[in-house]
Amino acid sequence: MGPSHLTAMAQVKICGLKDTAHIRAAAEAGADWVGFVLFPKSPRNLLGEGEEALDEVISLSEFAQDLGLLSVILLVDPDEDLFDDVLHEVEPDAIQLHGKEDPDQVLRWWRDCSGICELWRAVGVSNENDLEALDQWRVDRLLIDAKPPEDADRPGGNGEPWDWSLLENFEPGVPWILAGGLTPETVEDAIAATGATAVDVSSGVERAPGLKDEDLIRAFIDAAKSA
Repeated sequence: MGPSHLTAMAQVKICGLKDTAHIRAAAEAGADWVGFVLFPKSPRNLLGEGEEALDEVISLSEFAQDLGLLSVILLVDPDEDLFDDVLHEVEPDAIQLHGKEDPDQVLRWWRDCSGICELWRAVGVSNENDLEALDQWRVDRLLIDAKPPEDADRPGGNGEPWDWSLLENFEPGVPWILAGGLTPETVEDAIAATGATAVDVSSGVERAPGLKDEDLIRAFIDAAKSA
């Protein structure tokens, strides 16, 4: 699938934001979604402790939505309480599952989200078998990512590039987003190679783990939108 299949500019998600300045930069550059990570092992984590655990992400999510952005909350193997609190207290536009959640659990949560927000599932891909297994997920959107290294302590945001040719003629039954090792320099080629209509970036717009760069955010969005 090549560029001729694209009918509009690619949508862009900037993930792992932690402050209003970078949220505003993403909005002004034309981002569609911004992602907020609730996973303590991540350098982009916003999950606090106790009764105020969600205060920061609620504030940032509302700020993003007020700017016209869609807010996505990234969770990794959440318990029922955390999932419900995010769904009903944060009120995001989407919840992205990025752990080892099984299809039955994901289906239950997808039903819980119905009429409230979208439910996304991130899946690591390294071969054709991984692509064939995508049919098991009942979600609103798939995020197709690089499979993390064996020794990785995080399921995503590792900046790992991968073989985009696996996604040639890829047409799942739901909308999907391309992720994994994308940068301002590579995103145009990635879109051309896969026909992706949406892309996600985190480490590719950072100066250091968890430290976003406004210039890189703008460059990435410009490149993706011009592909």
